[in-house]
Amino acid sequence: MHRPKLLFVVTEDWFFASHFLPMARAARELDLDVVVIARERQHRRVIEATGARLIALEAERGSLSPLALLRQVQTLKRLITAERPDILHCIALKPIALAGLAGRLAGIERRVYALTGLGFLGARQGQLAALARLAARTWLREAIDGPGVRFLFENPDDPVMLGLDPQNKGKVAIVGGAGVDPLVLMPEPMPPAPPLKVALVARMLWSKGVDLAVEAVKLARAQGARVELTIHGAPDSSNPKAIPETTLKEWAARPGIHWAGPTRDIEGVWRAHHLCCLPSRGGEGLPRTILEAAACGRAILTTDVSGCRSFVRDGQDGMVVPPDDAAALARALMVLAGAPGLVERMGASARNRLLDGHTERDVMDAVKALYRGLLARPQTDVAA
Repeated sequence: MHRPKLLFVVTEDWFFASHFLPMARAARELDLDVVVIARERQHRRVIEATGARLIALEAERGSLSPLALLRQVQTLKRLITAERPDILHCIALKPIALAGLAGRLAGIERRVYALTGLGFLGARQGQLAALARLAARTWLREAIDGPGVRFLFENPDDPVMLGLDPQNKGKVAIVGGAGVDPLVLMPEPMPPAPPLKVALVARMLWSKGVDLAVEAVKLARAQGARVELTIHGAPDSSNPKAIPETTLKEWAARPGIHWAGPTRDIEGVWRAHHLCCLPSRGGEGLPRTILEAAACGRAILTTDVSGCRSFVRDGQDGMVVPPDDAAALARALMVLAGAPGLVERMGASARNRLLDGHTERDVMDAVKALYRGLLARPQTDVAA
């Protein structure tokens, strides 16, 4: 008996392992044959433990050379043609742009485009960013769209930016981020206060607003607030927008700032801290770090950008301040440093917010419904 095949295309094995294993498990619950194409580093075992099969594809994420992109499309077309998936699921903007075209050329009609955030397109302002958004919207909607294509988002703002109606259930699905397991990440008692212990867990990119958090702590401490910041994350050498290690070390030399590097002990991070801070400049889907902190019963201080504002209710689950505004961030830190009871109540509310549609099981069920809907339609009805 033929088992329908699902083929994921994603940039990195670590990215799939950290964010999309629930989707692979959801597909296995539907008894799909699951294959993942990604650049392989150290996560084959974790991915294949779900029952999926990993195909390693070496490609440089930072390259925008037209010739290199054409070669990637040709390579992807060859791999997709060889696998002949019933559904092609492309994750993040560049794989969507390249594998979406390759899948269309290979005759794969059922395609899922998962926009996990708009990155540069969402974070930057100005004429160049506007032109880039127009180019992306044109490519997605004209070159690689089709009746068999479904768009998967993590917040209701991103589809609007791409000219899609978030209420169009036949074209757009919105899931609660990557989803976390609330039975694995559980609330634990707050550490002693003061000081207010704040953690920022993210890739070390300028778009994450790490510099804003550092400046805000400096401002708040200058006003007498007892607040400390721990930064967890590593520079991403493949990303041109990475914060240099020298800058991180310089920040860590300042009073009240500690750079702890990357961590896998998320429970340990939130056990030792009162507050999650992510002063993003934009381009987010629904940040996993926010979901993990909420699962652990920690309040969230973030900015009024897509993804962050769709989860955090200002004054209820934490505080939402304008983006790129260190002074506003500092004022929020001063309020929270002086109100430990409020911080604890916000953390409990954030946990309840997570349980309402943002768990791993919620995401798995939504993705299963998406796959079932696509597989129920004959290929001839969804020709791109």
